[in-house]
Amino acid sequence: MAQTDVLLTKQPAPQTVPACELPPKLYDVACNTGAYTSSGLATTGFRTAKYLVDEWFQNCYAHYHQAFADRDQSERQRHESLQLAAETEALARRTQEDSTRKVGERLQDMHCWKSELQHEVGELVAETDLLLAQKQRLEHALDATAVPFSIATDNLQCRERRQHPDLVRDYVEMELLKEVELIWNIQELLKRTIMQAMNQIRLNREHKEICEMDWSDKVEAYNIDETCARYHNQSTEVQFYPHSTKLEESASTPETWAKFTQEKLCGAERERLASINLRGLIDCILRDIAEDLRLQCDAVNLAFGSRCEELEDARLKLEHHLHKTLREITDQEHNVAALKQAITDKEVPLKVAQTRLYQRSHRPNVELCRDAAQFRLVSEVEELNMSLMALREKLLEAEQSLRNLEYTRMSLEKDITVKTNSLFIDRQKCMTHRAHYPTILQLTGYQ
Repeated sequence: MAQTDVLLTKQPAPQTVPACELPPKLYDVACNTGAYTSSGLATTGFRTAKYLVDEWFQNCYAHYHQAFADRDQSERQRHESLQLAAETEALARRTQEDSTRKVGERLQDMHCWKSELQHEVGELVAETDLLLAQKQRLEHALDATAVPFSIATDNLQCRERRQHPDLVRDYVEMELLKEVELIWNIQELLKRTIMQAMNQIRLNREHKEICEMDWSDKVEAYNIDETCARYHNQSTEVQFYPHSTKLEESASTPETWAKFTQEKLCGAERERLASINLRGLIDCILRDIAEDLRLQCDAVNLAFGSRCEELEDARLKLEHHLHKTLREITDQEHNVAALKQAITDKEVPLKVAQTRLYQRSHRPNVELCRDAAQFRLVSEVEELNMSLMALREKLLEAEQSLRNLEYTRMSLEKDITVKTNSLFIDRQKCMTHRAHYPTILQLTGYQ
């Protein structure tokens, strides 16, 4: 285990005696050199194994010096230990204070991000609720368009029951077809917008859940760091965790930690702004479709009104002509009767004239004379025949005219019936049904 470096704030105490080895001292060993020396053969066994006095003193001096050096070394060690203990105490205190300050700063950062996340979650919840309300408006508007679509298609089907020659492709039918196409396009637009709103609501909820998960993690981490910030040297909950200094490989850095939350906030804000823009678009769509439908409804109603006026005018004119035709038929019938009576009246004189000629043709012999009376009777018969021929010809013409008037009367009566039926369909069926057209509030989804 590597030795921990110690920060020294003071110079070490000066040494009283330099720590070094004593210089070696050479001693002469006495040898038996002569007859007067004490190292004779008789004392050899007693003297050779003992120390000399100088050696004894040297040994004492060595012990003195060693004891002094050991005490001095121990004193230096005690001084350095006290100094090291004070320095490490100060270092530990400064380190703990710095750690506590860093944890406090971390708590402030987490509180800031936690507040931002909580605020963004609240904004997303409120925005999602508003978008849900807009979606409900779209659904109500889509349901409301079913009524005008049914009215328009029913009008077209009713007008198919018109009779010839009123079964025409007039401007009322053209406006109705435009209304049906407009409503169908509006329904498709509303369906697409509803799907877009549902997708945006899903994205809002996904980002809300992401922010809530990040907020939950930060709340848990905040509580842990808050607990750590309250720990001190007198805390009873602390204990040794030898491997706690080992960092996980998956641990984030402050930069990646802040970037992670920032990305989540940016994503949530981006979806929230998209939701706000979509709500504005929905407002515009609902307002525009309501205006378009009401304008088209007014155009169809105006076309119906104009067409009904035309039909009413045509029917009145036909009735007027029918009245005159009926009167003319009556007069022509009287004329035919008068002609027949005139023919009958001419037949009696013709009989008289022919009878006279026949009787006079039986005169005897020379009495059978071509006298003036004979010539006048002949001319009278011819005149009467010519009158009868003219009267019969005029009678034929009068009868043909009467037949034409009768055909015209039937045609007028049929056309009046057709116009009456067309008026009934347009005015009683179609216009009455169109009175149930949805209001602006219903078309904009408020009802």
